[in-house]
Amino acid sequence: MKNVPIDGEVLRFAGALDLESTPTGFAPRRLPAWTKPQIPDVALEAVVQMPAGVRLEFTSTTTTLELDVQLTLIRQLPRQLKPAPFELVVDGEVVALVETPVGHVINLGPASGEISFDPGGSTTVAFSGLAPRSKRFEVWLPPASAIDVRAVRIDDGATVEATPVTAAPRWVHYGSSISHCAGALTPTQTWPAIVARTVGLDHTNLGLAGQCMLDPFVARTIRDLDVDLISMKVAVNIIGEDAMRARPFGPVLHGFLDTIREGKPDMPILVVSPIFSPMGEDHPGPLLLDAEGRTVSVDGPAELRRTSLTVRAMRSAIEAVVKVRQDLGDQNLHYLNGLELFGADDAGDLPDHVHPNDAGNRRIAERFVRHAFGAGGPLAAIA
Repeated sequence: MKNVPIDGEVLRFAGALDLESTPTGFAPRRLPAWTKPQIPDVALEAVVQMPAGVRLEFTSTTTTLELDVQLTLIRQLPRQLKPAPFELVVDGEVVALVETPVGHVINLGPASGEISFDPGGSTTVAFSGLAPRSKRFEVWLPPASAIDVRAVRIDDGATVEATPVTAAPRWVHYGSSISHCAGALTPTQTWPAIVARTVGLDHTNLGLAGQCMLDPFVARTIRDLDVDLISMKVAVNIIGEDAMRARPFGPVLHGFLDTIREGKPDMPILVVSPIFSPMGEDHPGPLLLDAEGRTVSVDGPAELRRTSLTVRAMRSAIEAVVKVRQDLGDQNLHYLNGLELFGADDAGDLPDHVHPNDAGNRRIAERFVRHAFGAGGPLAAIA
């Protein structure tokens, strides 16, 4: 078999905004390189390195494909380690799934906060038995494992070329772990991926688990991206960390939108408020994990909670910001109540009280397609 240069002109890491050179290979990141000095802690850098929605694209006649990778997997104690899933999509159809538990493992104790590291080796992810004709490859990378791609190999006699750029609308979505979908069964089953594949979009998933804090460098990233559609599902992480009170939240969201509008004055933007959150609907943050990895609320002195935000209050605040901007003339800015995507009647699909399971993700995707891209939907005209 022969190697395909990873940083050449043939392979495209679609959905990645940086391809960082490492001592052993290349690591896709979901924020551009210039943001790295501004990233405040290792937690955000870790989720930026998790390639949710990132797929390796090229066109080839090869019947076999191999990737040498070094993975860093996350294990939430006391749960068992979940293998990293790789999906192969050929000419738009999912044809194979390969899962591997091999790699470094970071163990997280949800209640105690303890962190331990188990070093592990690299592995080879292989797909074989493919038709000997020219075909479009998409290798969807695992959404919850950092990856260092060390080699990509195809058959010795196979042709390989860059996949021609399509006319598919380019969509960027910003959000929290509920958009990151780190626990999705497979990479194509995150709800943004389902939406993109259903509607026919070239998507970039900026769902940053635990880290959707309306950071200015994310706003500048979205402002400068070559995209056609923008959506953002914001605020639940701010409540989870008790990171912001009622007074600053509105101006911060205005500032985030102001920055995007500097580069995208007329682009359709859909702002989505939080989905149903049984622990945070009427209780302020912080929200913590118990010993079983389920989210629980924390009591605190009432005199310190007067200006704290709840999920219900956050929905009202987000809707108010959008309405002010609409009244000032921004008719391409739209609001969607998160309860339209996942409400109290769906709570049975929140096994940890916060994150939808795969059935919940599919439901969110179906409803998002209907509300955003259906007849008269705010994003329908572009898609």
